[in-house]
This record gives sequence, structure tokens and C-alpha cells, in this order.
Amino acid sequence: MSHPAVVKLVPGHTIVFVCDIQTRFRTAVHGFDEMVATANKLFKVAKVLDIPIIATEQNSRALGPTVPELDVASLGPLYLGAVEKTLFSMATPEVLNILQERSIRSVILLGIEAHVCVLQSTLDLLSLGYDVHVVADGVSSCNKEEVPLALARMRQAGAQITTSESAAFQLQADSSRPNFKAFSAVIKDEKDRTKHNLETLLMKPSL
Repeated sequence: MSHPAVVKLVPGHTIVFVCDIQTRFRTAVHGFDEMVATANKLFKVAKVLDIPIIATEQNSRALGPTVPELDVASLGPLYLGAVEKTLFSMATPEVLNILQERSIRSVILLGIEAHVCVLQSTLDLLSLGYDVHVVADGVSSCNKEEVPLALARMRQAGAQITTSESAAFQLQADSSRPNFKAFSAVIKDEKDRTKHNLETLLMKPSL
């Protein structure tokens, strides 16, 4: 009997995708503030572990720019910018070029909406051979009932459904590394927010 491949996050070959966390969604999306808090937690982790981050904006003329609550300025050169798109998927030619230039194998994906842009990004990236790790405490939709069904669909397609803390510890991997003190400080500082975000955003499947 064949066994499924073990899919791991490897620093140096991983990127964080922030999907369409834009101003017009702020009052429409369930748990928006919690999703933003999870993104900012991953930004802190990315700074410690030297992980690049790229965002997309869906039709920003209508839906506005990336929300200012996302602390992209603190990322410095790790933030590769916000790519404008009309595709629902983040797998645009510009984004795919960045993945190829950086020899990326794994994508950590969060944002909105879970059942539209996040789902289509996941399916496209999987079809292109990338490993996709969807952060369950970092995705949402206007209708919260869509989220568990979308996560189930992505898991069925081969995506890894994870959490921000699990992904962070996979990337850190070893407590003997010189950066562990800084990493541990982020995890401790985010402990209460992480618990709240999980309680708000993780929902049991309705089917």
C-alpha cells in the first residue's frame, strides 16, 4: 500500500500569501479583526525566520487597498508588495514569476474569502505542484458557514490545513537555533490573541 507524501514547511523555500485583506471587506467578513491579528502574528514570525510575504488585492478600485492594520511596513524587504489582480486566484503570472525566481516550494496561505479566492488560489497552486498550507485561523468569508466547507474541499484536493502556531513551529523546527529566544517571545506575546482567534475562526464542519 502506498502512503501519502509527507509535506513539510522548509525555511528558504516557503512564502506567506496574504489574499485580499482589503478595506471594503472590514465590516463584511466574519472575524475580520481576528484574521488580521493572525496575519500580524505570522508577520512577526516571518521576521524572526526570514520568510518572505506577498499580498494581493482584488480589484482595489472597488474593494480598496490592503488594510492599514496589517503591519507590512515592519517587514522591510521581506514584504514583496501587493499585486493587483482581477483573477480570483492569487496564482497570477506576476506572482508565479516571484515563486519561480525564489525557488519556492511551499505556500502558507491566509486571507479571504475562504470559499472563493483562497480556494481557487489553493487549487491552482496545487495543480502547479506547490505545497499549500492553509492557515485555518487566518481565513474567513462573509458567510462564516462557507469556511469549514471550503477547508474540507481544500483538504480533499491535497492542501495541508494547519494553524498559525503549528506552521510557525514547523518553520522554527529546532529550539537550539540562535533565533529561538526571539521566536519564543513572539509565541508567548501572541498566546491570548491566538486562543481568541482560534475560538472565533475555527468552526466545525456543517456536513
